[in-house]
Amino acid sequence: MADKPSIVLVHGFWGGAAHWTHVITELHRRGFGDLHAVENPLTSLADDAERTRKMIRQAAGPVVLVGHSYGGAVISEAGDLPNVSALVYIAAFAPDAGESPGQISQEYPPAAFDNIVPDSDGYLWIKQDRFHESFCQDLSADEALVMAVTQKAPLGSTFGDNVTAPAWRAKPCWYQVSTEDRMIHPDNERRMAARMDPVKTVELDASHASLASQPGAIAELIEVAARETTG
Repeated sequence: MADKPSIVLVHGFWGGAAHWTHVITELHRRGFGDLHAVENPLTSLADDAERTRKMIRQAAGPVVLVGHSYGGAVISEAGDLPNVSALVYIAAFAPDAGESPGQISQEYPPAAFDNIVPDSDGYLWIKQDRFHESFCQDLSADEALVMAVTQKAPLGSTFGDNVTAPAWRAKPCWYQVSTEDRMIHPDNERRMAARMDPVKTVELDASHASLASQPGAIAELIEVAARETTG
């Protein structure tokens, strides 16, 4: 395990580090021992990027940085540190300079956009009774229920935070498209992937929660990125 890079996993909106559960166990089975999952506050892109940078800096060697959903914006903002060897986007936002996740979503509204509602404190939630159909329709009803009840709501203003200097313009990237995604339009994912000119793009017949429904394929993509950038 010592010859493999560190893996830093970054969650997105409406979930925490535990959304990576199945990917973590799969990566460990494949011999990755230095695994970390950031728990972001989801209060602003600046806050989340700084929390992620702190974890990256703790790694002794090269880091493969992986982001799901809004976590893609976070790794775009935080991935410029010199020990980051690769960026892997899992059904994720990959904003360019001056772009925000909200702006990208408005260009191609996702199917479940109307199931996102604000509360009186400015946090955004997916309606619990619409979570399964919106976020993870390829998981069981029980798994979806737990995700719905434990969802981590972002401050609504975070949707409008712009990326400054996207790391994907300078680092090798890999991208996974979820063809049945209802939280980010699949064509938006394809568009973002195409403009970053990734080493490889993989399309999975999966919901937005591909990290939970197809952890083997996600771990495979991360392993490929690790092997091709760190040996």
